[in-house]
Amino acid sequence: MRVEELDRQIVQLLVADGRMSYTDLGKATGLSTSAVHQRVRRLEQRGVIRGYAAIVDPEAVNLPLTAFISVKPFDPSAPDDTPERLAGIEEIEACHSVAGDENYILKIRVATPGDLEDLLARIRSAAGVSTRTTVVLSTPYEARPPQLK
Repeated sequence: MRVEELDRQIVQLLVADGRMSYTDLGKATGLSTSAVHQRVRRLEQRGVIRGYAAIVDPEAVNLPLTAFISVKPFDPSAPDDTPERLAGIEEIEACHSVAGDENYILKIRVATPGDLEDLLARIRSAAGVSTRTTVVLSTPYEARPPQLK
């Protein structure tokens, strides 16, 4: 699905500031407020814009430790229900199905190394998996918007 140039501009503006008003979007794109509103609504209906969210600083909410946990089932012939088994664990920010040695990579945030150790035990127990953990030292950038075509 191709995105028109004006729609691309609108999406880029909303990525930078999801609370930007239709009036300000119109000024930035040269469209009327009602035309911008219609385009945004169409982008939402087409699934180009899936929602709006607050971006929270993990350190400000006492979650300074980020890690990626690769998981692999102990029994490869068992049903692949790892995401469902782990869905209730709040520290898991994202779950990605991946190709390679592991089946999933989880992005997690916790307060301390001890919390990470406890979380690993809960993940292993809940899903019957082995884990491999990579601790993040710093994040130069994250959540970059996709290149629109």
